[in-house]
Amino acid sequence: MSRLADCFARAKAAKRAALVIYLTGQDPDDETSRRLMLAAAEAGADIIELGVPWSDPSADGKAIQAAIHRAIAAGGGMSKSLAACRALRQAHPDLGIVLFGYANPVIVMGAEAFAKAAHDAGADGVLCVDYPADEDPELTSALTKHGLDFVPLLAPTSTPARIDVAARAARGFIYYVSLTGITGTALSDMEEPRARVAAIKARTGGNLPVAVGFGIKTPGAARAVASFADGVVVGSAAVEVVQTAVAAGRDPVPELSAFVRSLRDAITTA
Repeated sequence: MSRLADCFARAKAAKRAALVIYLTGQDPDDETSRRLMLAAAEAGADIIELGVPWSDPSADGKAIQAAIHRAIAAGGGMSKSLAACRALRQAHPDLGIVLFGYANPVIVMGAEAFAKAAHDAGADGVLCVDYPADEDPELTSALTKHGLDFVPLLAPTSTPARIDVAARAARGFIYYVSLTGITGTALSDMEEPRARVAAIKARTGGNLPVAVGFGIKTPGAARAVASFADGVVVGSAAVEVVQTAVAAGRDPVPELSAFVRSLRDAITTA
């Protein structure tokens, strides 16, 4: 069993969904970013999605784009994200860590070199929002070789054939994007994602956990999603907590910690 699978298994044994928190590496700077990730883990996140900064985050909305641009201005990128991953792993041996980003930095580095570096840094999985797993198996093969999970994305527009492709490539869990478009939009209608998660589970035989992300901004929304998903992913809202504190000249760590704790409490009572 992979560490990601173990995270979901522990959450299931506790009769709750797993909490997945996205944070952009090196936002607002490397040292603060590391403290934020440690705080999120200590506040109850089961899995951290460590966003690897890249200059063209086309799938992301304003909050995460701004975070990525701040991170790049602070010297962020693949090498510092791998170093942050290593530090996070040393501090939390059982935490799930997913390197989250775009395909370009991986292609530039080379799939084999990237997979080895990610493994050596202590990552458990990789999610590339624009990597076509069905068209080029180079990355998924390299990840499998080095014992890393590939986490695919599915969307409301995903066809049964696309679900089958994702299920064949997936390890660890499947990430269901509850809304079409870019990150940052609030999720208001729970019935469609509830039905889609059920359909994905039926199609895949329930062999992989399905985590739901995009639009989950409050503990109430997290609780609602936790009632039907195996995992709840919160990204833009967490990044916005950091952004608001930094803009006001405050240390963002205490505020992020309180926010993550509120999410964990909400899904625990779902």
